[in-house]
Amino acid sequence: MSADQIDPQAKRAAARQSRIPLPHGGYKLKLLRLLSGPLTRLQNRNPPSVGATESVSVPGPEGNSEARRASGSRAKADDLDGRLYRPAGDPPYPTVVFFHGGGFVLGSVETHDWLCRHLTRESGCAVLSVEYRLAPEHPFPAAVEDAYAAVEWAADSTERLRGTGDVAVAGDSAGGNLAAVTALMAAERDGPEIAHQVLLYPGIGIDPEQESMREHAGVVLSQEDIEWFSEAYYRSEIHRRNPYADPINAGDLSGVAPATVVTAGFDPLRDGGKAYAEKLVADGVATRYENYPSMVHGFMTMQEVDRAREAIADVAADLADALHE
Repeated sequence: MSADQIDPQAKRAAARQSRIPLPHGGYKLKLLRLLSGPLTRLQNRNPPSVGATESVSVPGPEGNSEARRASGSRAKADDLDGRLYRPAGDPPYPTVVFFHGGGFVLGSVETHDWLCRHLTRESGCAVLSVEYRLAPEHPFPAAVEDAYAAVEWAADSTERLRGTGDVAVAGDSAGGNLAAVTALMAAERDGPEIAHQVLLYPGIGIDPEQESMREHAGVVLSQEDIEWFSEAYYRSEIHRRNPYADPINAGDLSGVAPATVVTAGFDPLRDGGKAYAEKLVADGVATRYENYPSMVHGFMTMQEVDRAREAIADVAADLADALHE
């Protein structure tokens, strides 16, 4: 499942990332969130080109009524910030709703701008990157409620998004968890029809006894990082066992959208993602599982890593196959 050694480009990128340790407390977390703005703007100063981008205000779960969606009324306090990436060429386009990673406590549209731009370019789909409420200020189920509201809005806003009506979900790490959960909710609630789900090294099914946790905790993510993120988000053991908190707990996945699941060989979350892919297959869901043996957690946002571009192209091809007629 993992190569003999980490890819040199990924190793250098992870080493640079580790210079700013992940916070395990409120004050340090707020400081890192403040620093992430200028740091990501510097990192994104020469972004890959797309057809167009647009800031979007997505109605949150409290304001996501049919009347408000139809009227296009102005933003309210619970609205979610989003960015719509349109591909080159004429509309309509299929829509991919994307959720960023960051352990449910960090991350934004900006931190995943590079990845979303490449997904847009490679897939020919519009990508709607959506922010959601972060823990510990907003623990489970806030992020889930926001994510599902965003998918409902995207499915109901074909004209606004200049879309075809075809919708997929995608996300990395914590965002991969949210993408999987929204696909599960849509299936169980007779909600929006999801054509495909893309789960990039998702935060699903994590168990400290897994081989990947024992062998690779400390590579990008430490055991302490994972425990703190989990405590900040779930808050209780009862929530951890909720299928909408961790879809590995779902009794039946047979109705969810076809899936692409990507893991990284040196990622402590690898075995949880693999276990979820196996559960999807066991329940009859068409699934492509791909492990990148020499990669680390978060590698698909590492601009200096050549393998990241290859992985994005492969994932984008799955989206194109699922969404383009």
